[in-house]
Amino acid sequence: MKKIKVLIVDDSALIRSVMNEIIGSQADMEVVGVAPDPLVARELIKQTNPDVLTLDVEMPKMDGLDFLERLMRLRPMPVIMVSSLTERGSEITMRALELGAVDFVTKPKLSIQSGMLDYAELITDKIRVASKAKIRPRILSVAGQPKTSQDSLPLVRNPLTSSEKLIIIGASTGGTEAIKNFLVQMPSDCPGILITQHMPEGFTRSFAKRLDGLCKIAVSEAAGGERVLPGHAYIAPGHSHLLLGRSGANYVTQLDAGEPVNRHRPSVDVLFRSAANCAGKNAVGVILTGMGKDGALGMLEMKNAGAYNFAQDEASCVVFGMPREAIAAGATHEVASLNDLPAKVLHYLASQGSRALRV
Repeated sequence: MKKIKVLIVDDSALIRSVMNEIIGSQADMEVVGVAPDPLVARELIKQTNPDVLTLDVEMPKMDGLDFLERLMRLRPMPVIMVSSLTERGSEITMRALELGAVDFVTKPKLSIQSGMLDYAELITDKIRVASKAKIRPRILSVAGQPKTSQDSLPLVRNPLTSSEKLIIIGASTGGTEAIKNFLVQMPSDCPGILITQHMPEGFTRSFAKRLDGLCKIAVSEAAGGERVLPGHAYIAPGHSHLLLGRSGANYVTQLDAGEPVNRHRPSVDVLFRSAANCAGKNAVGVILTGMGKDGALGMLEMKNAGAYNFAQDEASCVVFGMPREAIAAGATHEVASLNDLPAKVLHYLASQGSRALRV
């Protein structure tokens, strides 16, 4: 069996030791090197040709982001960022994902021995996923936006469509960039959007804040109890499942801090099932890049309730797991590339609005 070759880059000798022990104990992995800073890492990459790099966000001699940017330009490879649980750490991590990092983990809490087994499972799962991820050169316009022209997208000017229709999105690995690319193409009059992205507590707020500054629509971390409004997107907080609910004639957000579903909280299945129950044919489902099967059965429930569903295609996914499972379950109506999905969703919504007006 060919082992996954991992290079660990961290300025903390203790963290390097912990990561080395965790990764080195896996039968399908081997640590090919450890580096205290990017300058040493640069030489080790040449010598060891690793499959996956774990990279500390904040390091001496060269900033982790500067190193990542150069690496993704000169030798693109799967990178998992190791981030601190701070506001600054989360903001830097969001930027790292934009620069091409596949995923991230928070630094382990070394004082809590009981949590180390869970942490070991988390980091090794992410390394396995990263080793299979598609890493491509990132082609962005000057403003950092996708190439699709905003002028080519339909505006959803029908009040019925805007107030009654909803877009429900689920994603995991690679999803932060996929969600950004989708939302920046949404016009200000689009239907309300609910999003579950697998992400830990403390990072979803920074993610929402970053998107809010890039998009025509308003983007926020869901607080629970908000009325779902057109031109707004609500992102599941890292500590709770996000559900769609009803209050009288209005759609509202609901939060549930219950047990993980499919090993995730927030879970895409939980959001999709709530959309099936509350919105039925008024919902449009979108499942994006991610590992595993979370969302597949919930999307099937959406389809059975009358929703129309889209999946991101394999060619444009970082990891095709979640869309593949949804397609295999018979839960989707259309499969499209990430660049084409926004226009396809909006054209579908516009067509439904036109039908409504003709009735």
